[in-house]
Amino acid sequence: MGARVGIVDSGGPAAQMAGARSFTRLPVAPDHLGHGSAVAGVIARAAPDARLIHAQVFADRPVTNADAVAQAVDWLAPQCDIVVLSLGLAADRAALCDAVAAAQTRAVLVASSPARGRICWPAAYPGVVAATGDARCGWDELSSLPGGIIGAWCGSPEQGGSAMGGASLAAARVVGHLADAGPAAWVAPLDWLHTRAAHHGAERRTG
Repeated sequence: MGARVGIVDSGGPAAQMAGARSFTRLPVAPDHLGHGSAVAGVIARAAPDARLIHAQVFADRPVTNADAVAQAVDWLAPQCDIVVLSLGLAADRAALCDAVAAAQTRAVLVASSPARGRICWPAAYPGVVAATGDARCGWDELSSLPGGIIGAWCGSPEQGGSAMGGASLAAARVVGHLADAGPAAWVAPLDWLHTRAAHHGAERRTG
């Protein structure tokens, strides 16, 4: 059986929405924004046997709040091996902190971390795998970045990408590595990812 992967995002294609749940003001519906579908597509490409479970925290706009994300994490963690949050909130909130801490006893959590700028949550919480895009990384590569952050393929132009990219897809790609590897990688996921890094140190940006 493949990994059970929870996706906290805008939902997915209609074919993936059976068993999904909405944590917005609207009922469950297929993805209107395309973001969750892109995340799901990366995971499915990397780990075709994975079972994807969607928790919608975005509806008609890419706006959410800590309470909705916390509720989604609480719902997904008991039924998933890995939970991905390709999003970041600007402020730490007690409800989200508590949900993440409880979830980590059941599942691996992976969250987007911006390549530049302020830290964000839940990527900043201890034990959460913080992932960001690294243009050096091909599809199968990872990087070990300062601060314990994992870099990954992110659909960047340097790697042939032409559409959505960035830390959101990098988090999905990191989940794909973990889901494809199986339970042995989930015991100490950060260690497992760092030991497989093809690149070390900060990405050098020019221009």
